[in-house]
Amino acid sequence: MERYKDIDGDSGVAGYEIGPDYIRVKFSDGSVYLYTYASAGSNNIEEMKRLAAAGEGLNAFIIKNVRKRYAKKER
Repeated sequence: MERYKDIDGDSGVAGYEIGPDYIRVKFSDGSVYLYTYASAGSNNIEEMKRLAAAGEGLNAFIIKNVRKRYAKKER
């Protein structure tokens, strides 16, 4: 899992892992959520990948757009 840059230092996201049709997001409380094309939509997943790589805005995007649309809570 790659560490999330969190440019502003105000995110609840700690890390992420990108796959072809998914993103796994680790939050600062240690929980890991899997978001997939099937669960959250391909456009949302691609935007989440972009925000993850940029290191800014991922937590806000999740809260606003895909909060409960995860495929699985892993931890």
